[in-house]
Amino acid sequence: MNLMQRVATFLIFGLTCGLHSAWAQNPTAPSWQDSQPCPSWLAKEDGPAPLNDKRWDLTLSPYTLHWGGETPEHKPVVLGSLDRSMEGNRLCGMSLFSNSFGQPTVYVYLGQRWDPLFDDSKWFVKVTAGIFYGYVGKYKDKVPFNYNGFSPGIIPSFGYAFSPTNSAQVLVLGNAGLMFAYGHRF
Repeated sequence: MNLMQRVATFLIFGLTCGLHSAWAQNPTAPSWQDSQPCPSWLAKEDGPAPLNDKRWDLTLSPYTLHWGGETPEHKPVVLGSLDRSMEGNRLCGMSLFSNSFGQPTVYVYLGQRWDPLFDDSKWFVKVTAGIFYGYVGKYKDKVPFNYNGFSPGIIPSFGYAFSPTNSAQVLVLGNAGLMFAYGHRF
């Protein structure tokens, strides 16, 4: 198991154990869905937002189209992302994915979602900005401003909500390509 897989496993295991332990000590305590992983300055100033205003978004992407076409170096890009919506459609989250060169990569971000778009409640735009880690070795120059595997990133996406909880999204990956994704709100 490489370093990124170990870090991801540790984070998932630690979060799962911590949430289970907290719930076991007080089963009437709020569930993990009520937790707030985002920085407190993103939250409402006069206290937490009502529970029905908070949402988790799970995004899964099985396919990425590269602008210049696929090369022998390109590997399939598979992404899983989880973010927490806050008041004012702000959000924070983390993505785990296999980058275009088959390297495990993580993206930790803050963002904003705008909807409805064009007076139609089904269209939305989301923009995230954060830090990537994972473009290393001979692929370190494939992303700008990379320093020891860490690089900044901004990802705009366009989506269509075909139900209150399900959406299709297209993420624009700079000059690299387009990522097609499914989103689920809960």
